[in-house]
Amino acid sequence: MRRTLVRHTNMEPILLITAGVFFAGYAVLIIYYRHCWIQIPTFREASRKHVSSNNLSTKITIVIPARNEEHHIGNCLQSILNQTHSMGLVEIIVVDDHSTDRTAAIVQSFNQGNIHCIALKDHVNEKLNAYKKKAIEIAISQSRGDLIITTDADCTMEKNWLSTIAAFYENYQPAFIAAPVAIDGSSFLGIFQSLDFMTLQGITGAAVYKKIHSMCNGANLAYEKKAFYEVNGFTGIDHIASGDDMLLMHKIYTRYPDRVLFLKSPESIVTTEAMSSWKDFFNQRIRWASKADTYDDKRIISVLILVYFFNLLLLLLPITAIFSSATFEIGRVSFTIFQYWLLLLVLKTVTELFFLFPVAAFFNKKTKLWWFPAAQPFHILYTVIAGWLGKFGSYHWKDRSVK
Repeated sequence: MRRTLVRHTNMEPILLITAGVFFAGYAVLIIYYRHCWIQIPTFREASRKHVSSNNLSTKITIVIPARNEEHHIGNCLQSILNQTHSMGLVEIIVVDDHSTDRTAAIVQSFNQGNIHCIALKDHVNEKLNAYKKKAIEIAISQSRGDLIITTDADCTMEKNWLSTIAAFYENYQPAFIAAPVAIDGSSFLGIFQSLDFMTLQGITGAAVYKKIHSMCNGANLAYEKKAFYEVNGFTGIDHIASGDDMLLMHKIYTRYPDRVLFLKSPESIVTTEAMSSWKDFFNQRIRWASKADTYDDKRIISVLILVYFFNLLLLLLPITAIFSSATFEIGRVSFTIFQYWLLLLVLKTVTELFFLFPVAAFFNKKTKLWWFPAAQPFHILYTVIAGWLGKFGSYHWKDRSVK
């Protein structure tokens, strides 16, 4: 391959070659993730081989931290009460995190013996940086279940969600279960979030199954209470605002590397609503990105660096093209910088669609893939901005400003 540049500065060929190298690494990684995702056995096909839903015996505590969730908590609790799983084995603990709306009143209105509402203000007097971790910690300390399941107040579940998690646990005895989450949305922003999150979920399943790195989402997790205490819970990570999911996951993985599993089952999917505005979306993603440099799992750091800098290069290339008329050759084909950027953008989109197709089939969202090319420029931009602000900026979440 011969590359010749005309009318260029010394930085332009470095930028182009670096972008090409980063794309090659990124493409290999994404294709490998696809291969790993396809290899994960679907639990629905094997779930009843050893343990049937009729003789499940594990005591379960579902923990739901909630702050100003009056519009969602009722639907969340009702979807749990509608489960096919025996409610005699289940308790639900909602931790009201200083809500200023009717969240606590709605929880109490259910008047169910297995639904408990704890006021975080009764247990916390000082200002914290990680209220959600404290809420989960207090709930677990008062729980009666052996298996802790965490979800969010704005989530809903299919009727076999609990029985699927319980059967998976009793079949394989994992210490930690990462389970799938889907985002629903009909606007462009909602579809964008659905596609972006579906990508993350596909990577999550692949990474956990092949033990490439730790990854999960707190909206659908399960772990043994004894494992939580064996790793001293959130001790050592309780100063970090985010990370009640991935940081805890890695602590348990370090102790039980063979007992951290991904539950691939359509019946175990938890659904949450998309952020209603770009501002809320960015605040959510900045919050997620803010914990990146606190990961003890160094395996994921190299992945994050590769993804971030590849997207950064894709943002810099069209900007460079505005100020440069440089051309270069690959073989006998001549390219401008802008054409080279378009080529990388197309190749990135095709590679990601190749990865996403089996993931979208699992989530029953293949029709949304038509929107994927249009979402690509927005994805690049938000990745760069959220990654930068997650490290150097601050964000607002639930009426709290967090650094």
